[in-house]
Amino acid sequence: MGQLFRSEEMTLAQLFLQSEAAYCCVSELGEIGMVQFRDLNPDVNVFQRKFVNEVRRCEEMDRKLRFVEKEIKKANIPIIDTGENPEVPFPRDMIDLEASFEKLENELKEINTNQEALKKNFLELTELKHILRRTQQFFDEMEDPSILEESSTLMDPNDPHRGAPLRLGFVAGVIGRERIPTFERMLWRVCRGNVFLRQADIEDSLEDPATGDQVHKSVFIIFFQGDQLKNRVKKICEGFRATLYPCPETPQERKEMLAGVNARIEDLQMVLNQTEDHRQRVLQAAAKTVRVWFIKVRKMKAIYHTLNLCNIDVTQKCLIAEVWCPVSDLDSIQFALRRGTEKSGSTVPSILNRMQTKQTPPTYNKTNKFTSGFQNIVDAYGIGTYREMNPAPYTIITFPFLFAVMFGDMGHGALMTCAALYLVLRESRLMAQKNDNEMFNMVFAGRYIILLMGVFSVYTGIIYNDCFSKSLNVFGSGWSVRPMFDPQVGGNWTFATLEGNRLLQLDPAIDGVFKGPYPIGIDPIWNIAVNKLTFLNSFKMKMSIILGVIHMLFGVSLSLFNHLYFKKPLNIYLGFIPEVIFMSSLFGYLVILIFYKWVSFTARTSKDAPSLLIAFINMFLFNYNDPSNKPLYSGQMGLQIFLVLIALACVPCMLVVKTLVLRRQHLWRKHLGTQNFGGIRVGNGPTEDQAEIIQHDQLSQHSEEETEPCLLSSAVKAHEEEEFNFADVAVHQAIHTIEYCLGCISNTASYLRLWALSLAHAQLSEVLWSMVMHIGLSSRSFGGFFLLTIVFFFFGVLTVAILLIMEGLSAFLHALRLHWVEFQNKFYSGQGFKFLPFTFESILDGRFEE
Repeated sequence: MGQLFRSEEMTLAQLFLQSEAAYCCVSELGEIGMVQFRDLNPDVNVFQRKFVNEVRRCEEMDRKLRFVEKEIKKANIPIIDTGENPEVPFPRDMIDLEASFEKLENELKEINTNQEALKKNFLELTELKHILRRTQQFFDEMEDPSILEESSTLMDPNDPHRGAPLRLGFVAGVIGRERIPTFERMLWRVCRGNVFLRQADIEDSLEDPATGDQVHKSVFIIFFQGDQLKNRVKKICEGFRATLYPCPETPQERKEMLAGVNARIEDLQMVLNQTEDHRQRVLQAAAKTVRVWFIKVRKMKAIYHTLNLCNIDVTQKCLIAEVWCPVSDLDSIQFALRRGTEKSGSTVPSILNRMQTKQTPPTYNKTNKFTSGFQNIVDAYGIGTYREMNPAPYTIITFPFLFAVMFGDMGHGALMTCAALYLVLRESRLMAQKNDNEMFNMVFAGRYIILLMGVFSVYTGIIYNDCFSKSLNVFGSGWSVRPMFDPQVGGNWTFATLEGNRLLQLDPAIDGVFKGPYPIGIDPIWNIAVNKLTFLNSFKMKMSIILGVIHMLFGVSLSLFNHLYFKKPLNIYLGFIPEVIFMSSLFGYLVILIFYKWVSFTARTSKDAPSLLIAFINMFLFNYNDPSNKPLYSGQMGLQIFLVLIALACVPCMLVVKTLVLRRQHLWRKHLGTQNFGGIRVGNGPTEDQAEIIQHDQLSQHSEEETEPCLLSSAVKAHEEEEFNFADVAVHQAIHTIEYCLGCISNTASYLRLWALSLAHAQLSEVLWSMVMHIGLSSRSFGGFFLLTIVFFFFGVLTVAILLIMEGLSAFLHALRLHWVEFQNKFYSGQGFKFLPFTFESILDGRFEE
């Protein structure tokens, strides 16, 4: 459980794998997903590594499977996903897989080629059938069809030899319907009007055998005279990609050809149906196992890619790998290596050897389906430095709470909770569907975050007593107007006073008007009060300051655990303690003043209460002679002067003292704190014997501690230690101190967004109610029911679109900013790199990432 608050302890291990067992061992490590392999061949080209041929073979099999998958999807056949996790095939099985995929690919290609040829032939026959039918109609429509059927013998009226007959030729074909206008104009211009064109549309669309798209075409017939025009017409037809078909001149020949074409079309249609049935059977059989094939091939490819990261010893019998792995999972890794060795049949066990290193390990935070969303929020800011405090456990509570402070509404929170509950209760079914919608997947991944945000919004809605901009009068108001007009009590208000005045102000100083505080949350009478905004602004602004200071002090307190774990006492005494004192003496004191003012002043004396803002400004200006702002308590001036001086004294501690102490520690490490003059030791650093003991202790600690500035082990190897630059350290410490001191002011002011967004959400909800829902509720007639139904529909749509989605997203982003900037920067550096284990999980999820 303790690992939840800090990243896992990691170690660098060396694996010695026998060549015959390396494949199976890496396969078992990929199944458990607990090791991150390091590349031991960074200078070796990818194409020069040992297992590059195996990787290429896997890529070729993957290409063939993608071709099969494409054909399956083109045929609209569903790919069966049983969720099976097949075992990785042995290397000797790769030949069988390659042969199976090669056979399947060739069979599909052959089927596709034959089918395309058959479809092309079918298209040509279909077009010829339409040409024969339409051509006959064209000839029948002619005024003298006998002349055209006898080769169209005509006399040229301008020819002096009128007795010589002229023969008209014709060509027939099909062309795309959209090209007809341009085609006709081109014929007219090129042939100078000496051709005669007739065309008719084909009603049924035709299938393009190459692309499978449906195209619309038209039949045409062109009459011309002479070979010269014939050549021109054919060239134009070729340019417009028109298909020309032979057409007999006599009706009898056309009729016989049409009968033959119809018979061939029927035979071809039967062959096409049989070919399509065979293709469907092949694809349906492949669809049942294509996912399993994909997983097997890509697992093999991932294994060989990982083996390429290993070194091979000189005997060529052993592979050496280096991996990062969690210390807590070393037993599981050892067990996986034993399983891999047994599966391969090797008699030599694989060896795992932990290594000592100065390299910074990767950061690994174990998560589950509930905590993963919050961990992703933290990691989006930056991957945590190794073994520093993890903000995710605290973010689980603080993030939805700060969101709810800005979004607080019982009704809206209940809607958000119901939506998140649906995703949570049906998560298994929704995960099995594997939706590809990016927005849905993002919302689904954060379902537990949304659930907590909704639950906390309901709670803050109860505190604000706000439900769709209306207050709920559950316990009765703590205010009463009855004594104001009861003659027995002595009030001077009457019922006529209440009826004749639209606005009246209740005086809490009169006995009986204020009966007592509301049991929980805001009194419902504030919902109808004219000064509602004035009251709620003051309340929410002070609440934002209180929550912000507590949140920041909590963040500073978490830095103490980092300093204790990394053994940095200097950062505790000259970092953590001055920071806490600085913030507590100024802004912590402001929080105490807020509570003191709430407790000290009653309803009768509240009008005489001084302004906290003026008092806080005067505290920094040492101005205590302001007659308009009286002190809150006796001795206020002395205490505030003391607190300001304490806060100012903390600044040089962080700015100057820490830098000087760091320089002195560096000199101790450099000279081992001793200078012998005549056998007399001077200086207050450790002796040489003490330095050796400290050095041995430091070297036995974890690698992260070797980065500490107080390591004395580097004193033995002074030439390896970086030179201490006093100016750089001073500038860095100055920047940190100024950033923290100014950040205390700016960060506290930044928490006022809690007040601003809460006010904006409440006002938007109230405007939506008054401008939309109020219209439907104002009608008292029978038709008002139908009006109310329509209005409620628009009210619901606008509520979801504006108040839930847009306002919810706005509050989410502001809560995210408060955690990243105001909270995490107090203790979280986020300068690490993520632990990326070798795992088959992404392949099983269908993402197919290596």
